[in-house]
Order: sequence, then structure tokens, then C-alpha cells
Amino acid sequence: MARSKSSTVTPSVISDFKEITKMRLSLSVVFSSLAGYLLGVETIDIKTLILLALGGYFMVGASNGFNQIIEKDLDALMNRTKNRPIPSGRMSVTSAFVISSIFTLLGIIILYTINKQTAMFGAISIFLYTCAYTPLKTMTPIAVFVGAIPGAIPFMLGWVAATNDFGIEPGTLFALQFFWQFPHFWAIGWFLYEDYEKAGFKMLPTGKQDKGTAVQTIMYTIWTIIVSIIPVFGFTGKLQLSVVAAILVFLAGLVMLNFAIKLFKEMTSKAARQLMLVSVLYITLVQIIYVIDKFI
Repeated sequence: MARSKSSTVTPSVISDFKEITKMRLSLSVVFSSLAGYLLGVETIDIKTLILLALGGYFMVGASNGFNQIIEKDLDALMNRTKNRPIPSGRMSVTSAFVISSIFTLLGIIILYTINKQTAMFGAISIFLYTCAYTPLKTMTPIAVFVGAIPGAIPFMLGWVAATNDFGIEPGTLFALQFFWQFPHFWAIGWFLYEDYEKAGFKMLPTGKQDKGTAVQTIMYTIWTIIVSIIPVFGFTGKLQLSVVAAILVFLAGLVMLNFAIKLFKEMTSKAARQLMLVSVLYITLVQIIYVIDKFI
């Protein structure tokens, strides 16, 4: 009996740990920072790559942990989040706080061993996510704008980790991921509108699933496409893009734009969900194209 009990307890502990740190999201953020590193570095240092992956993972995990502590009562109101470890009662606030605090310290220390600027931007990311974005979600749609800042740091963070320098190149990477987050999060805010409303989250720019929100989604998608092809014109320093790569990035952007226009035409949760999925594919593909283009 003892064996069967431990076999049921262990997976739930592991899955709760994954959920409190949002492992899948954390890994996607780590992917962004590694892509930024590969773009900035001249000779790849495996040790720095591993430190960046670990430090980045701890930072995002910490942010998500603190976020779930702050929003535990609101999470309990939403179907999407009511089974998370804290609102469901499987994990205490104290346990979550200890995990998040340890993750914060480990993240900052590990990133500091790469360079001071990387640690600083990592710390800013945690602070903005937990102390600005999280409380603003129930107050104003501007929360998405604030949240897009820490969300855009990882891609840029990789370049800073590689070069110990912040200039036009990481600034461009930051801008690309910054603008991309608006259509991505507004698509999520659209198809989860009813659920978010239960907790009082104001995620859409107009506060409603209307043409105004759909138009802004299109506009920010266009800005994302423009920023993504800027390196081809040669004024973003060492961050360069070949004509072929720029065409591929532009075509990927047109696909995403097509789904943003589809949302405007159809105004449905299905169209919003499709845009969200396509936006994830888009940012992943753009980062892969950027990296491959550099090394070819």
C-alpha cells in the first residue's frame, strides 16, 4: 500500500511544481533568451548557454509563482485556473512563497555570474511582472502594455548575456517581442473573455470583444511585422538579416496578419484562438530564422 500511495503523491507534487512555475511558458521564455544569445555571440560558450537557460528558467518560474500567490483568490473564480495548486488547496501560500523566493535568488545569482547587466534586466523583469503587471490586471487594460515589458526582456536578455552591452541590437529584439505580445495576449483575452470577467481582469484594449479591439490587434500585428524586418536595412548594428530571411519573416508575418484580419471579420472566440496559436508559431519561427540566417 505504501508504494501505491507514494506513486500517486509524487506525480501530483511534480505536476504542482510544474504548474506553480508554469514550466511550458518558462521553457518558451528560455528558448527566446537562448535565441538572443546565439544572435549576439561570436563564439558560443556552452557554459554561458547553460547558465542563461537555468537563470532564465528560475526568473520566469519565480515571477509565475509570485503571480499565483497574489492572484490566488481570483484564480479560484476562473475555470481556467481554479485547479492551480494554491486555489485548489494542494499547495500552501508559504510553500509557493519559499519556492518563488529561492527561484528569485538562484535566478539573479546565476545571471550575475554571466554579467551584471543580465542580472539587472532579470531582476527588473520579476519586479515589473509581480509588482506592476499583476495588480494592474484588475484595474486597467494598460496592464497588457506593462506586462509586455518583462515579456519582451528575454529575447533581449540573451544578447546582453552574450555581449555585456545594451544597444540598438537588443533594443530591436526587445521591440519585436514587445509589439508581438499585444496581438498574442489580446487573442487570449478575447477567447477567455468570460472567464477573465469573473475575476475582473481587464485584458482587452477597449474592455470588450468589439471592432475596436480587433482593429488594434491588426495595428500591433503590422508593427510587429515592420520591426521584424528592420534588420535587413542595415541600421541595427551587428543585428543583420539577409534578404531571403527577411522575405521569410515577412511572409510569416502576413500569415499572422491574415488571422488578425480574420478575427476582425468573424469576431469569434474560435478566430481569436487561431490567432493565438499562429502568433506562438510566428515568434518561434522568426527567432529560428534569425538564428539560422546568422550562422549560414
